[in-house]
Amino acid sequence: MKLKYVLVLAIGLLVSHVSTSQEGLPVYTDYLTDNYYLIHPSMAGAANCSKVRLTGRQQWFGHEDAPKLLTLSLNGRIGDSPSGIGGILYTDKNGYHSQTGAYATYAHHLMFSRNEIDLNMLSFGLSVGFIQYKLDATTFINEGFDSLFINGYGVESQTNLNIDFGFSYHYLDFYAHATVKNLLKNSGINNDIEITSNLRRYLLSVGGVFGKLGSEWSYEPSIMFQYKDGTQEASIDFNAKAYKQTEFGKVWGGLSYRRSFDGAEYRDGSGVSSQKLQLISPILGVNYNQFMFAYNYTYQANALVYTNGGFHQITLGYNFNCKRERYECNCPAVN
Repeated sequence: MKLKYVLVLAIGLLVSHVSTSQEGLPVYTDYLTDNYYLIHPSMAGAANCSKVRLTGRQQWFGHEDAPKLLTLSLNGRIGDSPSGIGGILYTDKNGYHSQTGAYATYAHHLMFSRNEIDLNMLSFGLSVGFIQYKLDATTFINEGFDSLFINGYGVESQTNLNIDFGFSYHYLDFYAHATVKNLLKNSGINNDIEITSNLRRYLLSVGGVFGKLGSEWSYEPSIMFQYKDGTQEASIDFNAKAYKQTEFGKVWGGLSYRRSFDGAEYRDGSGVSSQKLQLISPILGVNYNQFMFAYNYTYQANALVYTNGGFHQITLGYNFNCKRERYECNCPAVN
């Protein structure tokens, strides 16, 4: 039994260091709830309103120590200048591991339009963040592990600084974003494993909004590609959203499908099989005057899963210091 506990402890510590110890702010589908700034720093102050967004994400209801994420973001223009600022606070807990972070962002927006009617804007953004990672091994004793084998383990913590940089380009009803997250290489809690010190992640988003000007309906297809440098993992999101203008604001909904390019192998009784991550996320939202509410449910469509329960996410938003809509375009992220 002691050998079993040693193996479980060793594997748990190794896997947790590899997968979660230094991820930084996770990239889910919350950017689709009118919050592109959460993953692309160049979107700070890009809209005609300053925005506050509060997001709560709970995975696997009914399971103790299941992953939980809370984010609070704020961004807006600096007066009538071409510059924007923003900030992000977040806490992410996954079992014995947790991380708390804070980012400050500066963005600059260059207009190439001959007038304010035609949107043609290039934006650059830089975020600097402090992230504290924690591993709490003190509760292992309560889980039945022999204290002889966990002697010396307590609460490990490490605080690192990192940088995100990116750009955005908006042209009429179309947009593109590119961001490099975690530019710096940190040692972190475990500096012996390459993938825990190289957390560089590349994000690329492109999309457009289609619909006749003046129509109540508009439609937004988009894709988002991400690549993790240290683990050489890649995935892609295919997204589709629809908006309906109402007397009180706007009602919208959509569907996101995420698929990884890399498969995980497992034994299925007759041999070794492989499956790629597949996530399906329906989204519903409403904008009422200056308030925004959105709900997002994520279902993992794989043969082998930890639980049949999905991931629930709620986003609350408030827009303030709004200026008039300057551009004649279907561009909800800007107008």
